[in-house]
Amino acid sequence: MIKKIISLHSYKGWFFVFIILSIATILLPFLNIFVPEDSILYVPDYMFALMGKYLCYALVAIAIDLIWGYTGILSLGHGVFFSIGGYAMGMYLMRSIGKEGVYKSDLPDFMVFLDWKELPWYWYGFDHFAFTLLVILILPALFAFTFGYFAFKSRIKGVYFAIITQAMTFALMLLFFRNDTGFGGNNGLTDFKRILGYSLHDQSTKIALYVITVTVLFLGYTLSRFIVQSKLGRVLTAIRDAESRVMFSGYNTTHYKLFIWTLSAFLCGIAGALYVPQVGIINPSEMQPSNSIEMAIWVAVGGRGTLSGAIFGAGLVNGAKSWFTVAAPDYWLYFLGVLFIVVTLYFKKGFVGVVTKLISKGKSRESI
Repeated sequence: MIKKIISLHSYKGWFFVFIILSIATILLPFLNIFVPEDSILYVPDYMFALMGKYLCYALVAIAIDLIWGYTGILSLGHGVFFSIGGYAMGMYLMRSIGKEGVYKSDLPDFMVFLDWKELPWYWYGFDHFAFTLLVILILPALFAFTFGYFAFKSRIKGVYFAIITQAMTFALMLLFFRNDTGFGGNNGLTDFKRILGYSLHDQSTKIALYVITVTVLFLGYTLSRFIVQSKLGRVLTAIRDAESRVMFSGYNTTHYKLFIWTLSAFLCGIAGALYVPQVGIINPSEMQPSNSIEMAIWVAVGGRGTLSGAIFGAGLVNGAKSWFTVAAPDYWLYFLGVLFIVVTLYFKKGFVGVVTKLISKGKSRESI
């Protein structure tokens, strides 16, 4: 097993990964804790929450790349799986507040405001982190499995599958926007205090959450790379390129698509759970169809069928979004649209594909 994991990269590749992990998990926290604030090398506190958010998005991008880049199934509904994991973590964090809320009640503040008299049954168990963790790991995957089973059994694919995933996202968004569903309505869940007894406002907790997110992203990347380089990955790629031929070869493509679809939702749920304590809020706007479309753009920009490209695309697009939000908020959507059009027309393999092509050209010139 260890030999198989090592074979996922060359020694140079693993060395590069090790350098990135060392910088992310050791050097950056060191520069925040031990370097004076007036130093040019100082990493400010807010950067860890911001980078943690980007890393959660990167995990989502990997999940979408598995289902779209490698299997050829375009999903416009992954915002739902991300939000399910986020709401599960948010419910635990709300229950952790206890009587420290505005109304000093055992119920969450929004329930007191809406005159709820008792806790809904589906909130039971979220006082305990172990139960919450089980929900985060199981519920998004279970929901995706149920949805995918009927969709793939019905041979729904292509643009029709994309449409029904978007419809699913829109329907659940409207459901969570309602105040009587018990999820905070339009405002969602926020004003979190602590996680596992540690204050979310302490810098040590923020750094710990960031390091955990880096670790989970690495594990998600390693698992995904293991899959795409295995026989399973070759079958998935064949399904993407010519599903009918794979079926004629004796493979039940429904099982393969259902597996990778469920795994993709599983990764999204974990990303959503890590996102909430670092950002401090989860609301139905995360389920907007536009968010799921934007997630697909991350993968397209970075490069479909390249896991590193998905990570790069998530970082690039969201970094640009943060800059535009401050510098020119009215032009962000125009920039995103132009970026997607340019990539689709001229860089079909994304930016990673362009870089790979340039490197290969450089090597061919050297050989000449």
